[in-house]
Amino acid sequence: MTVPPLRTTTRRRLASRLLAILAASALATGLAGGAAAASVTPSPTPTADVSTGTTEFTLAPIRNGILTPGEALTTSVTLENGTALTVARTDVSLELGTSALADRGRLTAWLAGDVAGVDLQPAGSASIDPVAPGETRTASILVPQDAPILTALTPGVYPIVATYTSDDGPVRSTSVIVVPRGDQPFGVGVVVPITADPITEGLLTSEELAVLTGEDGELTTQLDGVELTSAILAVDPAIVAAIRVLGTAAPASARVWLERLESMPNTRFSLQFGDADPAVQVEAGLAQPVGPLSLDSYLRVADFPATPTPTPTATSTPPAASETSPFPPLADLLDTEASRDAVYWPAVASVTPAAVAALGAVSSEDAPLTLVPSTSASTGGARAVAGDAGVLVYDADVSRALTAASSVGESALRAAPLAAASGYLSFASIEAGESPILAAIDRGTDRSYIGLQTAIAAAAEYPGATTHSLSTLSAGTPRDVTIADAAAPEERVADAQALFGDEGAIASFATILDDPTLLTGPERARILQLLAVGWATRPDDARSAVAEHRIDTQETLDSVALLPPTTINLFAAGAGLPFTVRNDLPYAVNLVLYATPDDLRLGVRRANEIVATPQSNTRVEVPVEARVGNGEVTLGLQLRSPSFVGIGPAQSVDINVRAEWETVGIVVLSVLVGGLLLLGILRTVFRARARRRAPNDEDADAPTTPEDPT
Repeated sequence: MTVPPLRTTTRRRLASRLLAILAASALATGLAGGAAAASVTPSPTPTADVSTGTTEFTLAPIRNGILTPGEALTTSVTLENGTALTVARTDVSLELGTSALADRGRLTAWLAGDVAGVDLQPAGSASIDPVAPGETRTASILVPQDAPILTALTPGVYPIVATYTSDDGPVRSTSVIVVPRGDQPFGVGVVVPITADPITEGLLTSEELAVLTGEDGELTTQLDGVELTSAILAVDPAIVAAIRVLGTAAPASARVWLERLESMPNTRFSLQFGDADPAVQVEAGLAQPVGPLSLDSYLRVADFPATPTPTPTATSTPPAASETSPFPPLADLLDTEASRDAVYWPAVASVTPAAVAALGAVSSEDAPLTLVPSTSASTGGARAVAGDAGVLVYDADVSRALTAASSVGESALRAAPLAAASGYLSFASIEAGESPILAAIDRGTDRSYIGLQTAIAAAAEYPGATTHSLSTLSAGTPRDVTIADAAAPEERVADAQALFGDEGAIASFATILDDPTLLTGPERARILQLLAVGWATRPDDARSAVAEHRIDTQETLDSVALLPPTTINLFAAGAGLPFTVRNDLPYAVNLVLYATPDDLRLGVRRANEIVATPQSNTRVEVPVEARVGNGEVTLGLQLRSPSFVGIGPAQSVDINVRAEWETVGIVVLSVLVGGLLLLGILRTVFRARARRRAPNDEDADAPTTPEDPT
């Protein structure tokens, strides 16, 4: 398989991106060019975002809601029809507030639909043509640049609302426009996660990587979205490890994806392996977040061709054992080229004072930093300290709006959360003073690269903004914050405690292997994947995944055992008792079978070493010796590892000892044999005597012949 050159792939993507941006620009130009109250009726496009049986009405100012003095105001109004009936032609009116919103609290209320107490003035109108079921239509409303309602605006965040009348009453959509302050520069950083959906296995498979890194794959979309931006990347090391452990067998698209990631100049930090929640781990009782133990079980020698080794000379030093391994070390498999270590990004629900304090106390080369939302601390500059713990506070409101924008595919609809982000950025820049602010686009795989790129640009290109890297944010002067009291997520913490408890059992059980990491490595990797932040939004799936994993763990612990024996009759003074060890693991295991009799009449070899072959039953014989007397003896049996860890349940077997029958049998047999021999001897003697007597008897019985007289 040939891997296409990186530059060719990148060039093709840049070309497609340029076309997409030009198309978006053309749409914006078309919206801007419409007359006030003019109806724009583009080709109906189906939508999958609106709920079935409902309609969605969205007001969105273009250019991220930024209104530079002297420019016209252009907005779009979009009606999505999720019902089974056609929505009739709709007349829409646009109103603009004449006074700026006072603070972010009032902004939040306004965006939630609270229009009470706001002085609104008519600004324009439009009509939306009939909308068929499952379709969407958009119209534009233009407020001329010389309209008095615009020329009177001073820097600030202003409310706007679009309204139409339905059979159930007025329907409103609220948004904002921002007149920027030209004399207030500020710094901003945007964190973007590079993650996949949570999984239950330790690593992504080759097939999964091929899909995720394909032309339209989720991981490809994420890199397309951050390429040529100043985003700070939060990379899951389990993804790069999944590609590297495959060696030459990795899909071509995955290798290209990895090369693109490595070549990007963006500053970055590593998430926990599998994006495991670091706060949940310390709340579960761990001293610090843990990483993978080993990934050797995922490596194959055939995927790592050996490089020629120079012929050693008489004076050369033999290479160390690690240098002769064909596999890369664990640190190389996990390397994300992070700008610094010990940066933690827990789920919002996991941020507690105790967790932040514990993470801040982790010993590392760089001082630990924990990303926390402003809802858990306070708004203001990004760099802060909570007691002795270093933190980076990301603005929760800005982050939520940017995350929403990154997940919207339609440009006209995406403009609404982008305008909200601009409104929050206006307040955040004032609250932070001279300190840079931070935004974080949350984890997710449901975004387009254009949505992600425009969300990043909305913050980076806000008037007066200067982008900051992870290094400059970390080096900033910290402010003091207090982490808000919150309860740890009990269910996730309980899951973590149970999983790490099971891991301890696996670690003990794995002592039957020559290389215990063949079991402990995959177990740790799976546990970290099950603690991924992405499960936080899928609690039911998380519970099921943890339950299934615990069942699998128990099956592993039950995979090696002594088969239940049956009663044995022992008629000899010494013999080997047969037993069978079952091994369902794909590895040979080292065991010791301990045998303990409950009666001294049976002598047993107590410790019997066994090497059980993989995925088979292995026969073992335990030598025994009958001593004094007959009777029943119970023999206790227990498999243990060489480290004396019990393996499988203890067994017992009843043995009927009848060793004296052997002596009786020998005596009887001896008597019988002796008797037979004696009878044989006597018979032989009698026969011999009989033969000697026979000639004498014949002579006595013979007739007498008279003597001849002549």
